[in-house]
Amino acid sequence: MTINKKFGKRVRQVRKDLGLSQEELGFKSGLHRTYISDIERGSKNPTIVTVDTLAKALGISISELFKGL
Repeated sequence: MTINKKFGKRVRQVRKDLGLSQEELGFKSGLHRTYISDIERGSKNPTIVTVDTLAKALGISISELFKGL
C-alpha cells in the first residue's frame, strides 16, 4: 500500500471517528469535498500545507495524523 493510500485511510478514520462527513470536513478545512475524497482514496499527494490544514480541521497534530503509517 502506498503512503498516499495509508495517509488517506488515516484521514478517513479520524474523520469518521469524529462523526464528520467529507462535506463537513471540507467546510472546516476550506478544502473542496471532492479533494478530500481524492486524498482519502490515495489519488492525491497533499502538500505539507494541506496536511497541516487537515490536522487543524480535525483538531489533532500533524504527528497524530501520521500515527501508525
